[in-house]
Amino acid sequence: MAGVSTSALDIRPSARTVTSVRSTVPDFVALTKPEVNFLIVIATFTGFYLGYPDDLQSFPVERMLNTLFGTLLVASGTGTLNQYLERRFDARMRRTARRPIAAGRISPRAAAWFGISLSILGSVYLLSTVNALSSALAVFTAISYLFIYTPLKRKTPLCTFAGAVPGALPPLIGWAAASGSVVNAKAWLLYSVLFLWQFPHFMAIAWMYRLDYARAGYLVLPLGKQSGRFMSWQALLAALALIPSLMPSMIGHRGPVYSVLAGILSSLLLYYSARLAFQRSVLAARRLLLASIVYLPLAFCLLMFGK
Repeated sequence: MAGVSTSALDIRPSARTVTSVRSTVPDFVALTKPEVNFLIVIATFTGFYLGYPDDLQSFPVERMLNTLFGTLLVASGTGTLNQYLERRFDARMRRTARRPIAAGRISPRAAAWFGISLSILGSVYLLSTVNALSSALAVFTAISYLFIYTPLKRKTPLCTFAGAVPGALPPLIGWAAASGSVVNAKAWLLYSVLFLWQFPHFMAIAWMYRLDYARAGYLVLPLGKQSGRFMSWQALLAALALIPSLMPSMIGHRGPVYSVLAGILSSLLLYYSARLAFQRSVLAARRLLLASIVYLPLAFCLLMFGK
């Protein structure tokens, strides 16, 4: 084709396009809240592992991987849609102002479709590769988190209770995937552990960033002097309630190693919760946050210990 420059036929992506894609991909990954999803995957795996009723020699690895993947997709979609719904408020908080939507690096429309697609794909994937119950629980988790907990954050400090309900469902999703049912006391024990754990964990975050939350209009803590008492009691009572959840008599373990490790783990979380309750400092809150992040995976490892 004479007269047509070779550059006009060059269909290779320009350097600017490649750079744009490379900078956008991490933002879409950030939308899914991977740090939260890591704990969700651990909780779901624990539920599946303990919920599988047969001998571990016939452990269904493929079904387990399908469960984790489908749950991860729904959780990623939920995290994305949460940032979409809260984008205007995220922009007012120093902690969240640089999130991809709030900072303007990803358009709200693109984020909404990304989140919807992941949520639908994950629920359909669970339905087709695992079972209907695990899919239904994942859908309920997403809907209740987005349309009950998320708006309540701007209306009442009791939003933490509303958020803890769907937040504790991943072990039940795993249990349902493994056994086809959640009618089991141990399944609900796992649920209670994750339900209670969320209070010291989130109270630490709420206290660290209480000014940020107030600036954005979130009522995660009461206004005025009541905020300290509210935070203290939620963190301390939940940490106390977690102690019997890991008791050997509750889950059938009798070994001394388990008893010692469970006692140490529960005592550490209670200790840092008590320090925050009495000191009410940012440093104490940061230490409780770190302790809670360490506590959860170790607690679930202990619960799986010895099966």
